[in-house]
Amino acid sequence: MTLRAITTVTGVECAKLRDQLAPRVVLAVCALGPFAFIAAMRLQNSTPDDTLFGRHVKESGFATPLVVLGFATLWVVPALTAVVAGDMFAAEDRYGTWRALLTRSRSRGEIFAGKVATAFCFSALALAVLAASSLVAGLVGIGSQPLVDLSGMPLAPARAMGRIAAAWASVLPPAFGITAVAVLLSIVTRSSVAGVGLPVVAALAMQLSVYIDGPDAPRRLLVTYGFGAWHGLLTEPPYYRPLVYGTTVSIAYLVVCLAVAHRVIVRRDIDG
Repeated sequence: MTLRAITTVTGVECAKLRDQLAPRVVLAVCALGPFAFIAAMRLQNSTPDDTLFGRHVKESGFATPLVVLGFATLWVVPALTAVVAGDMFAAEDRYGTWRALLTRSRSRGEIFAGKVATAFCFSALALAVLAASSLVAGLVGIGSQPLVDLSGMPLAPARAMGRIAAAWASVLPPAFGITAVAVLLSIVTRSSVAGVGLPVVAALAMQLSVYIDGPDAPRRLLVTYGFGAWHGLLTEPPYYRPLVYGTTVSIAYLVVCLAVAHRVIVRRDIDG
């Protein structure tokens, strides 16, 4: 397995994604969705007070990306990450192209690594587009007034932007963890429906489990635990323990899922 070969496979997979409708629709929704949200807020008198920073959404444009982030981590982020990862390998089974793919002077490991890299790149790109669009929509539609954090302290624009960037970056590890789960399901089930749908359903169930009374320890073992770690970054002083713990759990999911997925793909009969 060589870096050049993996880069070549990644480039081919990215070119294939550019020709597909689903990834383009996802990126378009990420880019335009926040502007639709701001337009809806301007047309109504109420605000989403039941969400963090919802009451400030008309007072500071910096609240918009945080409200969007809080909503997106419920089910949008899992969907964004799974839409490509869950179809990346299953598509080869659907079209029966494994034999042709594995006879092009690339090893199974190189193909696996290139496809996984493409899935991770798309997940990161979708999150980046959604974060940037949310920030721009808030600043254009509301303004750059100081943001009041969860401790009640006003944050100047420069500090607010730094905290928002850190908050969005903090959801990358669990997003990559779900990407790895989608890759594994795509390989094991050989079904795009299962590869895309099951991670979204599972992530939503994990998120909803937070609202059920019970011990906290099992919830910390869920890959979605890291989606709430950004709350600690918007306090004075910030606290990082949930972020460290959530990132560690997410890495564990990523490593285990990719290790199992790689083993399955290496041992698979190319006719299957």
